[in-house]
Amino acid sequence: MEARAWPAIGRRMPESFWRSLWYFNLYRLASAIVFVGAVALYGGSINLGAESPRLFLAAAATYAVVAILFFGLAQFRRLPFDLLLTLEVVADIACLTVMMHFSGGMRSGMSYTLLVVLAGAGLVGQGRLALFFSALATVAILLEHADRVLRYGADPGEFVQAGITSIGFFATAITARLLARRVVANEELANRRGAALAAQLRVGERIIHDMQDGILVVEGDGRVRQFNPRAETLLEVKAPADPDLAAFSPDLAEKFFAWHERQTDERDLLRLPGSGRLIRVRFLPAGEGDIALVYLEDLAEAQTQAQQLKLAALGRLTANLAHEIRNPLSAISQAAELLRSEKRGEMQARLTRIIGDNTQRLNRLVSEVLELGRRDRAVQETIPLAQFLAAFLEEFAIRDDRVRSAVAASIDPDVVVCFDRSHLNRVLWNLVVNALRYCSGGAGSVRVEARLHPSARHCELHVIDDGPGIEPGRRGQVFEPFFTTHGAGTGLGLYIARELCEANGASLEVVDESVGAHFRLTARGEPCPESRSEGGAATAAAS
Repeated sequence: MEARAWPAIGRRMPESFWRSLWYFNLYRLASAIVFVGAVALYGGSINLGAESPRLFLAAAATYAVVAILFFGLAQFRRLPFDLLLTLEVVADIACLTVMMHFSGGMRSGMSYTLLVVLAGAGLVGQGRLALFFSALATVAILLEHADRVLRYGADPGEFVQAGITSIGFFATAITARLLARRVVANEELANRRGAALAAQLRVGERIIHDMQDGILVVEGDGRVRQFNPRAETLLEVKAPADPDLAAFSPDLAEKFFAWHERQTDERDLLRLPGSGRLIRVRFLPAGEGDIALVYLEDLAEAQTQAQQLKLAALGRLTANLAHEIRNPLSAISQAAELLRSEKRGEMQARLTRIIGDNTQRLNRLVSEVLELGRRDRAVQETIPLAQFLAAFLEEFAIRDDRVRSAVAASIDPDVVVCFDRSHLNRVLWNLVVNALRYCSGGAGSVRVEARLHPSARHCELHVIDDGPGIEPGRRGQVFEPFFTTHGAGTGLGLYIARELCEANGASLEVVDESVGAHFRLTARGEPCPESRSEGGAATAAAS
C-alpha cells in the first residue's frame, strides 16, 4: 500500500484537480439517483435489493445524501483535496458494498460498480492512493462474502469469484495509475509549451508594438488581425475595433489584393491623399496559411536619416579641412605682419590691413568650424547659473566694456542647469555678442534672465535685446549655417549655439515678440546624475 502524508490545509491544488473531482461527484450523485429510482419504480422485479428492497432503498438514499454533501464540501473546499477524495472513495466502497449485500452479494453484479469507482479515483487523484483504495475494496467484498457464508451458509467456492474480482480491482488501480502518470506528464508538457508559447507571443507583440516601421498582420480576406501604433501614425488614421485593411487605407487594400494574387515578396509606394506623405509598402507572406505581413516605412524619415549621415560625413571632412587650412592661414597672417612692419607706403599699409582683416575673419571661421566638430564631446556638470553668469560677464567685460552698463542679469541664486561648462559659455557668448550688436546700447538694453519651468525639471535661460528684432520672414533662417545679416559675421554663431544645445539635451529657439530679439534656451534644471563638484570661473571663450 502507498503511504502518503496529508497535505496542509492551506495547500492550493491546481484547478484541474477540483474540476475532475466535480465530475466524479456528479457521477456519484447520478448513480445514487439511478439506484433509488430503479428500486422505487420496479421493486423486486430486478436484482437490485432482491433480498431486502427496503434496506437497499435506505442505503441508496443515504448514498444520494452523501453525494450531495460531498458536492458542498468540494464547492467550498474546506478540506484538503487528498483527504476529501479519500473520504469520498471510502463512502463509495461502504455504500456500494452494503447495497451489494442487500442485492444478493457477488451474484448481483454490484461489485463491478466498484471498478468504476476505483478507476475514477485513480484518474481524479492522478494515481495517488490508488492501491490503497483497491485494497480497501478487496477487504470490503471479502468481509461481505465471509459474513454471507457464516450467517446464511453461502457457497464458500464463491470466494474464488471474489478473489478474481479483487484482482480486477488492483489491475484497474494500476492501469489508472499508469494512465494518470501519462496524463500528468502530458499536462506538464502542455503547460511548459503553453508558457513558452505565451512568452514568445508576448515578445512578438512587444517587438511589433515598438517597431519604428508600421506593421499589419492581414488575412487573405483583408481583415487585420494585428497592427502596431506606428501603422496608425504613418497612415494617419485611428483604427476601429476589428478593422479591415480598407479602414486603414482603401488604396493600400487595393494594392494588397492585387499582390495577394501573386504571393511574392513585393515593394510598392503609397501616397496618402491628405498630407501627401509617401509611404514605402512591403508585402510579405507570413509562411503557411492565408496570412500576410504588410510593412510600412516613411520615406521622409529614411531620406532624413540619409541626409544626416551625409551631413555627419561632410562635417568630419569640413573639420579636417579647417584644421589643414589653419597652417597656411597662419603663414599668410605672419607675412602680412612682416610687410606692415616695413612701412614702405600708404598703399602697402592699406593692402596689408586688408590681408590682416581677412585672415582674422578666416581664422574666426575656422575656429568656429572646429568648435562645431567638438559638439559631441559634452561633459555635463551641475552649474549654478548665478555664479556662472557673474563670472561670464566679468570675463566678457574684458573684451567689451559695454557689458557692464548694457547687460542686466536677473537669475535666482538657486537655479542650476545640467550642461557642459565650455558649451554653455560658448552659447552665451554667441547670444550676448549678437544682442550687443543690435541693441540700442543703453542701460539694460540686453537682459539675461533665468526661470524655472513649471515642471521643476527644466529651466529657461532668456537673452533679450531692445534692437529692431528679427524679421518674421527670416526667423526660420537664423539657425541655418552661414546665414548672417552682418558684414563681418561668419553666419555660424547661432548655428553652433543650437548644435551645442542639442549636444547637451537642450533646445534653443527664437521667441516671437514685437520688440527686439528674444532667444530662449531650455535645459535640464536639476543636478546631473553623479555630478562632480561645481565651481570655478567660466571657461575662456573661443576667439
